[in-house]
Amino acid sequence: MPQLGADMSAGKLQGWRKQIGDCVQRGDIIAIVETDKADIEIEVFTTGVIEKFLVQPGERVPVGTVLAIIREEGKPLEAGVSRIATVTAPQPILAALAAPAPSTTMSAARTAAGESRLHISPAARKVAAELGVDPFALTGTGPGGRITLEDVQRAAKAKPVPPAAEAPLDRQARIRQAIAAAMARSKREIPHYYLSTTIDMSRAMAWLIQENLKHAVEDRLVYGVLLLKAVALALRDAPELNSIWTGGKATPVREIHVGVAISLRGGGLVAPALHHTDRQSLDELMKTFRDLVQRARAGSLRSSELGDPTITVTSLGEQGVETVFGIIYPPQVALVGFGKVVERPWSVEGQVVSRPLITATLSADHRVSDGHRGGLFLAGVDRRLQEPEKL
Repeated sequence: MPQLGADMSAGKLQGWRKQIGDCVQRGDIIAIVETDKADIEIEVFTTGVIEKFLVQPGERVPVGTVLAIIREEGKPLEAGVSRIATVTAPQPILAALAAPAPSTTMSAARTAAGESRLHISPAARKVAAELGVDPFALTGTGPGGRITLEDVQRAAKAKPVPPAAEAPLDRQARIRQAIAAAMARSKREIPHYYLSTTIDMSRAMAWLIQENLKHAVEDRLVYGVLLLKAVALALRDAPELNSIWTGGKATPVREIHVGVAISLRGGGLVAPALHHTDRQSLDELMKTFRDLVQRARAGSLRSSELGDPTITVTSLGEQGVETVFGIIYPPQVALVGFGKVVERPWSVEGQVVSRPLITATLSADHRVSDGHRGGLFLAGVDRRLQEPEKL
């Protein structure tokens, strides 16, 4: 179960998109997972054959739980789940493998070891699975100690009735709770510092108008993609802001995956990644951005899009907000905010003129950078917006 954001501790498997025995390649969608914010498409990060499903649709399991076994090309058939623990894997996955299985399910290792000693009729086995009865815990009353259907039904009736569960929260309430948990953690653990600067957008807006004359209406650029590209390019000169805080230290990330804060129709927001933002042309970025917004609001994001952002950009310009100081989304170490473009008096070569201006802000982690480096980064964003043709 991947961690699709710092606020996620568990996810519910909605269903598998592949079957046991199917060949899969890196990037294929293998499953759909329900989180507090959205239904996420889970990608495969290896090429091979699906050998076994370890979690069934409808189950909610902690982050790090192994969902399935994929036999990589050229690798021998896995003899048992326990062997997976010998493979180099992220610590949460190893911890999940070492943890005891829930009492209502049989671990795969136990099944492999005891299957030959378990005498149970096929009908009784099926009913036991449906009723959540562990057949290994039963004493059979049939011939030779065989577990019968009556044994299973008797055990099911004897099971204690769990307390009534509270009414489940609706999706919007769960989104708000998830956001609250992540932001509370951020403010509690991260020593924020904040900077802002005002950027003259006259060159960028004039260039955008001329550039859009060359595009069909449906392919025209919005000034937001200029901001995203400027941020991505400025990060090349401030790599410490493009880092992930993990294990008590900041780890710089070579790739620049800018996360974009997107408001959802039902309330709340998500911030999926625009992969390799600095490498995309403005036309490619516009196409990718439009697709990302549509899929985010339709609830069809991919796991890599939620797990990969290295910095987040948020803008409230459409809501008429001129300045926004955001809260860093852990494990990232910086967030950039933009307000709306407004006409204001501006001094140019000793003359006061009216210019379109935008306020850019930086929220950054003081453990990783300082005001001097943050100021240079914002200056880099400004400098690139003065040369929009180079974006």
